[in-house]
Amino acid sequence: MGLKQIHLRVYGRVQGVFYRAGSQREAKRLGLTGWVKNLPDESVELVAEGDEAEIREFVAWAHHGPGAARVERVEVSWRSYDGELFDFRVAE
Repeated sequence: MGLKQIHLRVYGRVQGVFYRAGSQREAKRLGLTGWVKNLPDESVELVAEGDEAEIREFVAWAHHGPGAARVERVEVSWRSYDGELFDFRVAE
């Protein structure tokens, strides 16, 4: 399938429910690199890259998140892999 990058914007009750920590754990489990951060409008933004199959699995996870989250909507943008991300971190 090849290497890909994804940009996600997740809306709903996704702050204060361990969404960022859960994203980091899931990304590391899948071998993805990237970052996740809270935004002022109470959404969460994520960028991840890696093998397309694992990226698709990560996107599926993002649609529900951890147990306390209530995801209402996920905006998905596929991008070209750039290889500049070396771990998956929680950004401030």
